[in-house]
Amino acid sequence: MPDHLLFSYGTLQLPRVQVARFGRELDGTPDALPGFRLDAAGDDAHQAAVQSGAPDDAVEGTVFALSPADLAAADEFEAGYLRVPVALRSGAKAWVYVETATAEDFRVRQLLDAQANAVALFDEVVARKLIAAGESERAISDRIRDLANEMFGTTRHWHKRIVRSGPNTLLPYDDNTPDRILRHDDIAFADFGPIFADFEADLGRTYVLGDDPAKHRLAADLPRIFEAGRRHFADHPAITGADLHAEIDALARAAGWQLGGTGFAGHLVGEFPHEVMDADKIQSYIAPGNTTPMRGTDRAGRVCHWILEIHLVDPAGEFGGFYEQLLDLG
Repeated sequence: MPDHLLFSYGTLQLPRVQVARFGRELDGTPDALPGFRLDAAGDDAHQAAVQSGAPDDAVEGTVFALSPADLAAADEFEAGYLRVPVALRSGAKAWVYVETATAEDFRVRQLLDAQANAVALFDEVVARKLIAAGESERAISDRIRDLANEMFGTTRHWHKRIVRSGPNTLLPYDDNTPDRILRHDDIAFADFGPIFADFEADLGRTYVLGDDPAKHRLAADLPRIFEAGRRHFADHPAITGADLHAEIDALARAAGWQLGGTGFAGHLVGEFPHEVMDADKIQSYIAPGNTTPMRGTDRAGRVCHWILEIHLVDPAGEFGGFYEQLLDLG
């Protein structure tokens, strides 16, 4: 298997350009980029692929197998453009170069599409009544995984799949809790990170099985506190990760809950593998130690996008709940 596939719809298809750039002619296969169209880039002399979302749109071109050195040479040749991952008509996953403005539009659309797919998945979880008393957490997790495969052909998840119930809902993400059978009066949450077209979703939702008013109040407070945190983020352009964490903590306490988790309330999100690779860097998290403004760019010069996650717990009642999704988009 080649190290990389690169889809070209422009001058990299020309043998003379390939010889000048790579020292040889490349073997290519005709393919197409669905959901894109060609638009003028700067002037009419050059056109760039622009994501349209229309199923009948497609940009014809050629896909090439490249070594890492070849890809670096292509990056140099395409300086001024950004390389993004795409799915081709053939089903192959490849890189393609797009204009910088188009690239950010592409990333936003892909992140929102990934989240929409995850929301549809969790809606179907409810419709099929998969969160049910008498079922084990592990069995429910496996059924949600299988449902994602059925609905979207998704087989990859960027973090461990989590279904927790009862006292397990108090514990932070890093803990590997023992499998537990759900009871009729339980509260449970699911936290999944499916990958769609090489972009990550990260969604958490809470479910109450019985009539316990405290558990229902917590389930109702989760999205309310999320939206309050989102408004606070929107209203403070220079907000840092530490600032937003403090606000979420204050909102939780005002509602009568404590923040659970491992000390952070969200993280960067993007293409897979995402910025979690910088897990040792506090700047990747909505956390007390992150004094960096959240609105900025990452090391690759891309706009930072964030997941906000709300983990509320009632230690005395021995239960908790969880809610997460995109903070700055949608």
